[in-house]
Amino acid sequence: MAKLIVVTRDGTEHEIEGDTGLTVMENIRDAGFDELLALCGGCCSCATCHVHVETAVGEMPAMSEDENDLLDSTTDRDDSSRLSCQLPFTEAMDGLKVRIAAED
Repeated sequence: MAKLIVVTRDGTEHEIEGDTGLTVMENIRDAGFDELLALCGGCCSCATCHVHVETAVGEMPAMSEDENDLLDSTTDRDDSSRLSCQLPFTEAMDGLKVRIAAED
């Protein structure tokens, strides 16, 4: 398993073992981080799994138009913003560090 580093809203850094068969959102949710709501369950129809990619590793998939539109609806968007449901977690992403975005 690959490592995924999750920074919670209070700035605490957590290192978890990520399952490479899941998305970044599913790994964060399954590890028990309640701050990441992921209300739509990964269907790219809300922005409640918004994260900031602090340390990108491996090849990140391109942002879709739908993801871009949803991120436009958030108040905490910046150049590092992604929807974690749209990021398949792969072995190449070992060491990926994301920060859970502020709640809208």
